[in-house]
Amino acid sequence: MINYLTKSRQGQFLVIGILFTALGFIFMSINDSYSAGLFYAAIFFLGFYAAKDAVIETIRDKSPNVDLLMILAAVGAVIINYESEGAALLLIFATSEALEDYANNKSTSAISELMAQVPETAQVLKGNGEVVTVPTEELEIGDTVVVTKGAQIPIDGIIDRKAVVNEAALTGEAIPVEKNQKDEVFAGTINEGDVFHLEVTKSNDETVFSNIIRMVEEAQSRPSRISKFIDRIESKYVISVLIIVPIFIFVLYSVMAIPFEEAFYRGMVFLTVASPCALVASATPATLSAISNGAKNGVLFKGGAAMEALSTMDTLYTDKTGTLTYGEFKVDDYSIPDTVLKEIIYMEQQSSHPIARAIVSAFKEIDLSAVNHEEAINEIAGSGIQKGRIRVGKPKAFSDYEQYDHFQKYFQKGNTIILAAKDNEVVGYFSLSDQIRTQSAEAVANFQKEGIKVTLLTGDNEEVTANVAKIVGVDHYRASMLPEQKIDYVLQSQSKEEVVGMIGDGINDAPALANADIGIAMGSGSSVAMESSDVVVVKNDLSKLFYSYKLSKRLNTIIFQNVVFSISVIVTLIVLNLFGVLGLPLAVLFHEGSTILVILNGLRLIGSKPGKEEVDTSYRSVKA
Repeated sequence: MINYLTKSRQGQFLVIGILFTALGFIFMSINDSYSAGLFYAAIFFLGFYAAKDAVIETIRDKSPNVDLLMILAAVGAVIINYESEGAALLLIFATSEALEDYANNKSTSAISELMAQVPETAQVLKGNGEVVTVPTEELEIGDTVVVTKGAQIPIDGIIDRKAVVNEAALTGEAIPVEKNQKDEVFAGTINEGDVFHLEVTKSNDETVFSNIIRMVEEAQSRPSRISKFIDRIESKYVISVLIIVPIFIFVLYSVMAIPFEEAFYRGMVFLTVASPCALVASATPATLSAISNGAKNGVLFKGGAAMEALSTMDTLYTDKTGTLTYGEFKVDDYSIPDTVLKEIIYMEQQSSHPIARAIVSAFKEIDLSAVNHEEAINEIAGSGIQKGRIRVGKPKAFSDYEQYDHFQKYFQKGNTIILAAKDNEVVGYFSLSDQIRTQSAEAVANFQKEGIKVTLLTGDNEEVTANVAKIVGVDHYRASMLPEQKIDYVLQSQSKEEVVGMIGDGINDAPALANADIGIAMGSGSSVAMESSDVVVVKNDLSKLFYSYKLSKRLNTIIFQNVVFSISVIVTLIVLNLFGVLGLPLAVLFHEGSTILVILNGLRLIGSKPGKEEVDTSYRSVKA
């Protein structure tokens, strides 16, 4: 706040205005002529930016705003020689505006904190062996960057050797991750191993971190539903007040025979107390504070509407792999002819799916020189991939193939099973295991405690799904699902007037995320999933999502409190003015004071920490 008052021109004008106002009241008891001049100076400095905004926005939007009412009230006070009241009015109004700007600046500090996690410069290796320092934003795709031990990685890219990387900034996992040659690493993470070279694969504005920053910026420019509603009625309300005030003065003067000066004075009081300053400030500062709080805790909301809506959720659908589980598979067992195995390894190299990566990693030493590299590889949506006569994928896709029944005995082990076929015959299988995320059971239990139905929707087999559902404790589950079937579940719930949330991380989850009322993507998931969602859990910690759910409930409570309080103050002050028992100083104090209280109430969300539910999670580290 001190930085705002001393470094911004608007803050400096406020400080000067406060000084002139204070001197004006001091000189009132000494010499009224001096005090009047001081109050005029105060009104200029305190009202300059409000008047500027009122004129510019009224012309640009072709409709008056709340600033215009305040300026007119101050001008009216000056006309009838109430300079001190005019200065006091603008003093408190300018202070409330400064507080609102402070709230906005606090919310945007989340962007600065995120940007600070990425180095501003990078060490680039040139063709002649020279290493030069360049700004990160000037890095180009194909550049070779030297990343020393302990250094932050400045940009996304592929490494040239084995490395140990701490990805806590992105995933929340404190344990460093081992990376192999040609693996991708991300900006903002830390090299905890030996020096390595990184080939830049994305421009500075395409990295995972830059996408996160962009989403926070976009969120702050997308108002909540109640903010949009208040914005829509603001101009109509202001026009109504501007019409009513002259009528009010006329009635007092002509009908009730009140002297014109007193009638005009009460008209200025009416103009002041009827202004919806507190109402306008009821939602936006609180919503921006909540979005900022969420960003600092690893959950990004793409706008106020998503933050508001989360607390209204009735049903939560969740994917399994990469969501409830880590999506870091390993091959536990397999049986497959060698020639078919080589074909499959080559096929899986073309896929970014976690299962494909696990299979490739398990057989990375295999010789693929005899494989036909010219033959096309085709993805079969939701079930697997195919190359010529060879096909690999989910068991459900092979139910009418020969020898399918022979391999069913492997389905009972509780692992994820992938079948391989040649022509029309199943010839082998892979058995893979995954690990359940430590926070999944806790988050599911907390959501269910709040009365939200949680259902697991996955393309995995029945045995694995049942095992995960039991461990995590979901209400219901559905296995062997295609992407379009997930959409059907979302639409069915919506047809029952339910507010539906959907959590996922893969490309196949994107359609369901886009159709849900609240799409929730995991930060480690595909870019398509993140683009299709309304909420991104950056650090893959579902307990953070529940934290944001509680934060959303607090946001809606605070907005409700602010709206009721601001309307009550306006109505009360109008009634007091109608009875002629409210002077302009008290009107200014109560009206603008209520605006300040509303803003401060919203600012509480910046640092608030909703209480964490106690749930028994001793059973969480179990294989999926």
